[in-house]
Amino acid sequence: MKSGIAVAGSILVDKLNEISAYPKEGELAQIRKTGLSAGGCVPNVAIDLEKISPELSVYAVGVTGSDEEGKYVTGCLKNNGVDTRYVSVNDENTSFTEVMSVSGGQRTFFTYAGASAQFGYADVPFEKLNVKMLHLGYFLLLNKVDGGDGLRILGRAKECGIKTSIDLVSENSDRYALVLPCLKYTDNLIINEIEAGKLTGISPELKNMRAVCEKLKAYGVKERVIIHCPEYGACLSESGFTVVPSYELPQGFIRGTTGAGDAFCAGALTAIYEENSDEEILQFASACAVAALSAVDATSGLKSKEEILETCKDFKRKKICW
Repeated sequence: MKSGIAVAGSILVDKLNEISAYPKEGELAQIRKTGLSAGGCVPNVAIDLEKISPELSVYAVGVTGSDEEGKYVTGCLKNNGVDTRYVSVNDENTSFTEVMSVSGGQRTFFTYAGASAQFGYADVPFEKLNVKMLHLGYFLLLNKVDGGDGLRILGRAKECGIKTSIDLVSENSDRYALVLPCLKYTDNLIINEIEAGKLTGISPELKNMRAVCEKLKAYGVKERVIIHCPEYGACLSESGFTVVPSYELPQGFIRGTTGAGDAFCAGALTAIYEENSDEEILQFASACAVAALSAVDATSGLKSKEEILETCKDFKRKKICW
């Protein structure tokens, strides 16, 4: 019987830089604080999954370099209970992202493609991977995946009886069409509103969100289209269209926004794995995003499912206007 979740795709190191404000062109801004953490879809989602459900078998599938950064990120995965037997090493430098973050505000990323850009179909050991679900993350950041290997990976996973899910990066480009052929091999699409708007060509406002979800479902998504944004999460499935507002958080609660989307994704995957309803999926996913917002880096704020729900029990949901 298949069990566990494999998270495949981008593995990198996040170099965290906290600044007071973004400088204008030609100006200087001081970096107040620096840090290092594992980053990318695989570390963020896999570590979050293990923290939420320590009893769940979680496998990392990806590529690092043979450098110190590669050893660091693999060590982070192992130390958090993630199985790294399917992480391979090549001669490129380990991928990294410089994260520029205003405390309590938005963040900007400068990324180096590195070893993860070479991740592709040959790096997924389907003959050994006896899992219930495979999440393939960060389309538009992985050269081979974007060049056709993503389609091959998802197609083979479906042939093996593995449920599939994907997410993207919010790239300012016209390359989103590369993802569309993959949707017919995707059981659960988990993306943000910017990516949803780029994929469909529909303005991703709340009043349009059902139409956005319906268009994505029509591209072939099998089970659910899940879209998250700061104000709410939305889900379209055979059960209907569901919207759950985000939590209203107290002043000073948010320490950083890095990894909040990945935490939402991990929460959604956990709830899907447990066969929860669409409303329960969105409720728990948004609670996991809250946990991520409580820490500067991507994964430190995540706790067990029970602890996450306890943290959020006194928070109220936002009111959203249609």
